[in-house]
Amino acid sequence: MAGKNRERSRKSQLFAGILVNSVYEMQNYPVVLLNTVLSPLSILLVIVFVSRGSLFGVAIEGGFIMAMFSAGMSLSSDLSHLKNDFKLQDMIVSSPTSWFIYMIGISFSEIVYAIPALVVLTILASFGLTLTFTQILEFVAVLLLIFVASISIGYTLSTFSSDIVQSFAFTRLISTLFSTIPPVYYPITYIPLPFRYLAYLSPTTYAAELVQGIGGYLSLSSTQVIIDWTVLIAVTITLFMLAKTKARWREV
Repeated sequence: MAGKNRERSRKSQLFAGILVNSVYEMQNYPVVLLNTVLSPLSILLVIVFVSRGSLFGVAIEGGFIMAMFSAGMSLSSDLSHLKNDFKLQDMIVSSPTSWFIYMIGISFSEIVYAIPALVVLTILASFGLTLTFTQILEFVAVLLLIFVASISIGYTLSTFSSDIVQSFAFTRLISTLFSTIPPVYYPITYIPLPFRYLAYLSPTTYAAELVQGIGGYLSLSSTQVIIDWTVLIAVTITLFMLAKTKARWREV
């Protein structure tokens, strides 16, 4: 009985995070959904027009990566707002809810925000991508790793932020550095070799290489595929462990 009560309590805590951070805003301020749709699609359209349609499939894959990464990074400003303006984190700390349940609950709400963009991208993907069931699973696995990495960054930053304006600045900066500048919407082969190595400083480059290889837009050796998976998984685990050990869950 106690185990069932704990499980019911965890589900209630997760559902509360979704209600507080997404459902309420989506019902009362529908305009917030426009940003989640326009951000990945705007760059997609530019790339498609400039490439005259040749990079349509690659741009769609990039749109998925940006949508998931941006959704995770939104955690920073949302949690900062709840922590600093509503003192919600102080209340959560004094309750039985753990930092992990709190982070996951709000993370689910960011996925809810991203649903409109993901739906549009999925419709476009049905025209621009041809993937087998196994390739779809690999594609989803890459997106989940990127999302976990980004929510780890967002959560950690939010616990150190003293103002939502500061969080917005960090969110925009990191999103630009990780999902706009790196070769996410186009193959890395478009970057001249002397500068190509700089792109590998971003974890999204490894994710982009994997999905572009899955989609058949980039030819990767088995060694490169293994390296990409290894780096992406290692970076995700490292960022999550930093969130677990270094985030300021309780004020000092």
